[in-house]
Amino acid sequence: MPALKVHIQPGGETLVNVDTIFFTDPTHLRRTVTLLGHAVRLDARPVTYTWVHGDGTKASTSNPGRPYPSKDVTHQYAQPGTDLRARVDTTYRVRYSVDGGGWAELDETLTAAGPTAILDVDEAAPVLTH
Repeated sequence: MPALKVHIQPGGETLVNVDTIFFTDPTHLRRTVTLLGHAVRLDARPVTYTWVHGDGTKASTSNPGRPYPSKDVTHQYAQPGTDLRARVDTTYRVRYSVDGGGWAELDETLTAAGPTAILDVDEAAPVLTH
């Protein structure tokens, strides 16, 4: 199954208590392979996205999120951190057809862990000037 890359906005660096946007580019896999001399058609579609934030928390959604200005999938970091490793794990529902026959669905879903993206979380304090 395709391991999807997580996109984070703002990229590379964010602030404590600020909405950080997460999204990915979903892939619907359609492929035919030959297995033991049989043509096997595969159809795998993402059904769950598990957002691993890198701070010990995670959240699951049924949608892949979208870039700013959308805030479909966000996370607020509670503490500053350096080199946090965020990723998205994508769970697929798979169906298959052998030699042109009817479609059958796998009993189990399949999950692909995405590559990590490095993120720093900083604190900012307001400063009054005149």
